[in-house]
Amino acid sequence: MKSFLDANHPMFRRAWVRWATALAPLGWAGFELMMGNVFWAILFGAAGGYAAWVLIVKGPDQP
Repeated sequence: MKSFLDANHPMFRRAWVRWATALAPLGWAGFELMMGNVFWAILFGAAGGYAAWVLIVKGPDQP
């Protein structure tokens, strides 16, 4: 079964792409929280946290 977010995909070869993919939803979660939209802040925070875990913490497989 394929993963929802694959760190080994060629698009995520560069580190800055992995970081941007993780930080963009986290930044948007902060914006939504500032605007008082708690539901959307939690939703985007969870998406950003998952992306950070898969793309940055676990990272791609080493050859």
